[in-house]
Amino acid sequence: MATKIGFLEAPVQEKPEQETNLFRQSLEGVTPLKPSGRITPTRAPRKIAARAQPSPTIVADTLSDHGASDEAVGEYLSNGLNRMTLRKLRRGAWPPQDSLDLHGLHSDAARRLLVDFLHHATQQGMRCVNVIHGKGWRSEGREGILKVHTRHWLTQHPQVLAFCEAPQSAGGGGAVWVLLKTSPFR
Repeated sequence: MATKIGFLEAPVQEKPEQETNLFRQSLEGVTPLKPSGRITPTRAPRKIAARAQPSPTIVADTLSDHGASDEAVGEYLSNGLNRMTLRKLRRGAWPPQDSLDLHGLHSDAARRLLVDFLHHATQQGMRCVNVIHGKGWRSEGREGILKVHTRHWLTQHPQVLAFCEAPQSAGGGGAVWVLLKTSPFR
């Protein structure tokens, strides 16, 4: 039923008890479902396109010694990351989940071992690792070759987001804490 107000027709408001009675009448003869027979709808899982990750051998071949200066990089932060990420890493927000010791290795062997270690760490879903390269005491006043090269390789590695010098208790100037990308495919 509608009431005429000027040019507009407005519906007549029914009283709440009339609405309740109408609702009850419309449900006469309906049998409620048992709660256990109900199915809760779920969203279909999202499909993520698989990205091919380069093999450790290919990555090792792309890490070069060229461009490494005689000075080791103190810390590194990948482009696009907030400086707070580096601060959190230094303060131990991501404690190292594994460690690699490169002491005494030649450059090529250290590079291959580092790449394999980082590949394994990302496959295992590790977020932070400790890489011990040593200080290079026999470098006659310069920084150790392995220290310089290791830090230079880390800046080139596609899975490395950041690194900083480890605290004294974890190796000090002879080690770095490395923050890794998380792998969506574990």
